[in-house]
Amino acid sequence: MEKKNLCIAFSTQKGGAGKTTLTVLVASYLHYVKGYDVAVVDCDYPQYSIAEMRERDLRMATDDDYYKSMAYEQFTRLGKKMYPVIKSLPEKASKTAKALLQKGKYDIIFFDLPGTVNKEGVIYTLSLMDYIFSPISADRVVLESTLRFAHRLNKAIVLIGKSKIKGLHLIWNMVDGREKTELYGVYEQIIAELHLSVLKTFLPDSKRFRRELPVSHKALFRSTIFPADKVLLKGSNIETLVEEILEIINS
Repeated sequence: MEKKNLCIAFSTQKGGAGKTTLTVLVASYLHYVKGYDVAVVDCDYPQYSIAEMRERDLRMATDDDYYKSMAYEQFTRLGKKMYPVIKSLPEKASKTAKALLQKGKYDIIFFDLPGTVNKEGVIYTLSLMDYIFSPISADRVVLESTLRFAHRLNKAIVLIGKSKIKGLHLIWNMVDGREKTELYGVYEQIIAELHLSVLKTFLPDSKRFRRELPVSHKALFRSTIFPADKVLLKGSNIETLVEEILEIINS
């Protein structure tokens, strides 16, 4: 497998839209299940949610014999280590990624950016991405905010060729119920009129997306050192989402 060093961001300017959760779920699935080598640059200053999650994961896997054994079995079977999670400021993300690439080759480097384009370096760093995926929901405030962000980015950077960006795609997230309703068809017509692309795969509204390493040894879903549990993956559409993303970036 040729190393592509692709730069990808799940990005939006609306907090709570799911960009950090998607980054972790997709990165972990690609690294631990699909055999890709990934890295994560956490630029979400000052909370650094993914770096904090990694620290919690490591503490649990170090202090708890159950997870310690689980980690040993996984890394022995895979013959590879956990993917790196590196803190950076948005304006220094490019330098951080270059430093990563000097130490090793990666198929994909994910960037987790702040939920506002007004912070220093965010727009510049987004312009360096190969692909941007923006989670949206049917909440009117979230949808309008994300569409403004995506349309502005598409018009100012992508369409005029002033960036590396090969694709900007929206992802329906937190969809209520098993299927999208007619309302989504109306929204998708607006999205098409803005010359924006939306993925076929949608993610359901489910508590599992907020589940990290539990103390009680229950199945885990969101983790930086393990992939999501196979049972919890069912109905989450994460596997389908990953396949659709791979189809886009490998085309």
